[in-house]
Amino acid sequence: MSVLRELDIEQVKQENPFAKLVNNQTIVEVSELKLESGITIHNFPIAYKTWGKLNSTKDNVLIVCHALTGSADVADWWGPLLGSNLAFDPSRFFVICLNSMGSPYGSFSPLTINAQTGLPWGPEFPLCTVRDDTRAHRIVLDYLGVTSVAAVIGGSMGGMLALEWATTFGKDYIHNLVALATSARHSAWCISWSEAQRQSIYSDPKYCDGYYELDDPPVAGLSAARMAALLTYRSRNSFEKKFSRNTPSLAQRKKSGASINLTNQSRQDSIRTSLTEVDINIKSLKIHNDGIAHPHSPPNNSFSRNNSTSSSSDSLKSVSSHTSITSATATINESKDVRFPKTYFSAQSYLRYQGGKFINRFDANCYIAITRKLDTHDLSRDRFTYSLNSDSESESEQDDENIVKVLQSIEQPSLIIGISSDGLFTYSEQEFLAQHIPNAKLNEIVSPEGHDAFLLEFKLINGLIVDFLHENAKEITNSKPIQWNGETGNDENQTSVFGEAEEVTNW
Repeated sequence: MSVLRELDIEQVKQENPFAKLVNNQTIVEVSELKLESGITIHNFPIAYKTWGKLNSTKDNVLIVCHALTGSADVADWWGPLLGSNLAFDPSRFFVICLNSMGSPYGSFSPLTINAQTGLPWGPEFPLCTVRDDTRAHRIVLDYLGVTSVAAVIGGSMGGMLALEWATTFGKDYIHNLVALATSARHSAWCISWSEAQRQSIYSDPKYCDGYYELDDPPVAGLSAARMAALLTYRSRNSFEKKFSRNTPSLAQRKKSGASINLTNQSRQDSIRTSLTEVDINIKSLKIHNDGIAHPHSPPNNSFSRNNSTSSSSDSLKSVSSHTSITSATATINESKDVRFPKTYFSAQSYLRYQGGKFINRFDANCYIAITRKLDTHDLSRDRFTYSLNSDSESESEQDDENIVKVLQSIEQPSLIIGISSDGLFTYSEQEFLAQHIPNAKLNEIVSPEGHDAFLLEFKLINGLIVDFLHENAKEITNSKPIQWNGETGNDENQTSVFGEAEEVTNW
C-alpha cells in the first residue's frame, strides 16, 4: 500500500518554478506506483487543490479533471462554474482537482528531481498514461478518506480522465460521469497534431535532446507548438469574426511583443513611397523575417547587412561581379516609387501573444510528455485479449469492437457534451460515446469557438451540469448547504493564468 506525506510547498517551488503559479495547492508524496509500462516510480509528488468539505460519509466528492495545459486551480480556468449553487458547489460538494503527471504545476513531471541523479528527470521522464493518472489520483483520494465519488467531470484531456475513472473504478466508486469535447481513444488526426507540435520543439536548436538548462529553454519551438495547438482549439469562423484582415492596435502590438517601429511602418505600406534600392532591400528583409524568434546578422553578400546606414561603397560589394561600379552606384542610389501591401495582421499578433504568454507558464519537456500521454489514450487498451474472429477481420475492426465493448461496460449515468464547431474532438466522437454508453445523455453546444468552447461557454455548460447533478446526485444537491467562506471562481472577464476567456473577450 502506498504511503503519503505532505511535502513542503516552498521546497517544491524552489525546485520547480512553475509550481509557484498555482496558489494554495497541496502537494503530497506517493511512495510507490507501478505504471502501465511496468516501470515502478517511487516517492513522487501529486498536486491537488480542494474547495468545500467532506461530509460525514465522505461521498460528496466532485472530481474536476483539467485539460492539457491546465492546473489543479479550477477557480482560475473554469472559475464561473465554481461557487454556491453553481456546477461546482463547495457548499454541498467536496470539489477536488488533481494535477496530472507530466504537467509542470506540481505533480510528477520532467521538472521533478530524480533522487538517483539529483537532477530533473528531463527527457528521461517515464511515459505516464491517463490510466496511470487515475490510479495515482485514487491513492490521494484514499489518503483523504474518500469512500466514493458523486461525479467526475472533465473536458478534452480531462474528459479522457473522466472516462478512465468511470471505466477503471466502476459505478460503486464513481457514481456519475460528465465528459466534454473528448474521445474514447485519441484519433489519428489528434495524434498528427501532437506530432507536429513536438517537432516544432525538437527543431529548436536550444532543445538539445531535452537536456536544456531551465534558464535557457527552447522557447521558440515551444511558442510555435502553442500557436499550432491554438489553431486546433478554435475554428476558422471564430478567427475570421475576431480578426478578419484587421491591423492590430497599438495595445495588441505591445501585448504580442511586436516591433512597434516595424508595425507602425506597416500602416504606411499602402502609401506610395520613394525608396532607394538599399532601403527596399532592408524593408524586404524586415518583412520576410518579421516575427522571427532569434534573428541573425545578414550574410556578407547581403545588400542590407549593415542595416539602413549601409554606405553605397559597402552596398556595391553585394552586386554581381559583371555589373560595373558606375551602373551599380546608379542602381543603388536611384529612388523608386514603391508600395508594399499590408503584411502584419491582428491574427498574427494574437498568435504571437499566445506563444509568448505560454512559454512563461509551461516547460517544453512537460509539453512533450503530456502530448504523448494524449496519444496513448485508448479506453480499450489491454482490457481484452486480442483475437481475430475471422481471416477477413482486420486489427482495426477488432479495435473498434473492443472500444464499443468498453463503452457498453460504463454503467454510470453519463452526460456527454460536444461542440458543434470542434475540429479536434469532433461532435461525431461525442455522438459515438453517447451511442454506446448505455445510460448516456448527449448535448450539443452550438458555438463558433471550436474546441475551446468547453472553456468559454460557461453559462451553457454550467446549466447542463447543474441539471444533470440535480437529477442524478439528488441526495447531495438537495442537502443542506454548509457555509463556504473560502475561495470561489473568477468571473469570465478576470485575468486567468491557465484559461482562455480573457483572451477572447479582451483582445
